Amino acid sequence: MTTAPTLITGARLLDGDAADVLLADGVIAAIGPQARAEVPADIEVVEADGLVALPGLVDLHVHLREPGREDSETVLTGTRAAAAGGFTAVHAMPNTTPTADTAGVVEQVWNLGRQAGYADVFPIGAVSVGRKGEQLAELGAMASSAAAVRVFSDDGDCVADPLLMRRALEYVKAFGGVIAQHSQDPRLTPGAQMHEGAVSAELGLQGWPAVAEESIIARDVLLAQHVGSRLHVCHLSTAGSVEIVRWAKARGIDVTAEVTPHHLILTDELARTYDPTYKVNPPLRTAEDVEAVRAGLADGTIDIVATDHAPHPSEDKDCEWPAGAMGMTGLETALSVVIETMVEPGRLSWTDVARVMSAAPARIGQTTGHGRPLEVGEPANLTLVDPAARVTVEGAAHVTRSENTPFAGRELPGKVMATFLRGRATVAGGVVVERDGREERSER
Repeated sequence: MTTAPTLITGARLLDGDAADVLLADGVIAAIGPQARAEVPADIEVVEADGLVALPGLVDLHVHLREPGREDSETVLTGTRAAAAGGFTAVHAMPNTTPTADTAGVVEQVWNLGRQAGYADVFPIGAVSVGRKGEQLAELGAMASSAAAVRVFSDDGDCVADPLLMRRALEYVKAFGGVIAQHSQDPRLTPGAQMHEGAVSAELGLQGWPAVAEESIIARDVLLAQHVGSRLHVCHLSTAGSVEIVRWAKARGIDVTAEVTPHHLILTDELARTYDPTYKVNPPLRTAEDVEAVRAGLADGTIDIVATDHAPHPSEDKDCEWPAGAMGMTGLETALSVVIETMVEPGRLSWTDVARVMSAAPARIGQTTGHGRPLEVGEPANLTLVDPAARVTVEGAAHVTRSENTPFAGRELPGKVMATFLRGRATVAGGVVVERDGREERSER
């Protein structure tokens, strides 16, 4: 499918100077003065003065819910939300119905992403059959499928059996895969409702202790070292977890880690509202934990920001706290939270943002064609953000099908003004582009 050329004028290239950028034939065709040379008079022009150009963002951890829970989200609505947040590629977790534990299901999700055309969708396969933690799923078949799965996770549940975890780590070595672990010892968290600490004691809610996360991470980095395989730690949330990952990296263990936007900014004090919007797994932690994960992201101990976008229908959140579902939406607010918590205080530069929200997640997920530098000849996957904008979040106005954002009514900095997927605008003027056609195929 042919995409008309686009000339972006005056965009700031990360931490460098402003320049014009020409997008043509799905790639960055020119940067600088030559971008204006010999372009058609009727070319689409995007004025980007004051905007920062970032490589298209890549999310290693989203829940698109399809198949099975289309009342929460679909691949189409989820990828539209991704585009609105500046993402050009997302990795879809396997806790669907049926579970994405076979080649057939992951190919279904992959094809739905191709049909939607708003962001490339890379399915994550389940580690165990039905995510039950009893026997390995068809890892090899998913890896050799059209979806070319390279990341496997039972996210939502921990691979608690150390023998099964070891076998999974050994198996994926054959094709360079990675196991992404939801680190939660189930024996330490029965009936857990929130972070275990002073607030949970005051509220009388069953606590989710930090050690339930930290003990699994410690076990798994040692298993990864033992078998010489790759481990990725999902949604790290405690100060102790940061220290364990830092220790493992210092010893050369092949481990990477992610933090969510909500764990960079929200604390367990919000449980005092008894609003299930703030109920999430892992739970919101203490202010000390928030500072530790910010520091870990700043110094490179934590490799990436991943949203853990977890949409739910209103009936699953509009209820009493104990009955509320765990999870928050995040695709449309992630970049703004990173700007507020990390960029504005000077802890990350825009080049760092490109690393933790594009280049590094693309590398970990082996997402070919994404996370590339903004250079001539590279795929034209990029986003334009207005760092000076201040936007009040309105849950009902979000693109995602669900409204369970923890930031509703809150003013956040930054606004995505445009997103381009292989040179085709999926967001223009800050609004998702309505499309009748189908996007060209996504590639590994």
